[in-house]
Amino acid sequence: MKKFVVAAAMVAVSATGALAHATFENKEVAQNTTAKMVLRVPHGCEGEATNVVRVQIPEGIIAVKPMPKAGWKLETVTGAYANTYENHGAKVTEGVKEIIWSGGELLDEHYDEFVFRGRFTDKLEADKVLYIPAVQECATKAERWIEIPAEGQDANKLDMPAPGVKIIKGKPAH
Repeated sequence: MKKFVVAAAMVAVSATGALAHATFENKEVAQNTTAKMVLRVPHGCEGEATNVVRVQIPEGIIAVKPMPKAGWKLETVTGAYANTYENHGAKVTEGVKEIIWSGGELLDEHYDEFVFRGRFTDKLEADKVLYIPAVQECATKAERWIEIPAEGQDANKLDMPAPGVKIIKGKPAH
């Protein structure tokens, strides 16, 4: 019985740790597809409510459109892409680089989701995890989910890993 209690406690601790990170609902996204990305924010900042959520859009994701969220102000920061992309027959050289939801209140004891969609281009390498940094800002603290593992490093060993999604081979570009 004692071994069972210890094993159950270890599972509970590891499950709690796994749920403590900001993650995406999607586990995989195919190249050259448009995907709805749902960022799951599991809590506030050590007792404080989250008032701002920022998502940095990596190179290779284009045509980004965030979903407005009731009670939150929504803004985007645009800029030049490092590459030129094609989107519905048009050349695209700039777009959304960051999404910012602000002015809301996600209490520490609550969970919420922040949604955007974007096209994951074939410039993203298949069979690799793409990390999409996110930051929660609270009154006096922040949770910075921005650590990207080095090649061969386990993201679960990082204190504040950026949420990631595996890129899988997709359909050829038109």
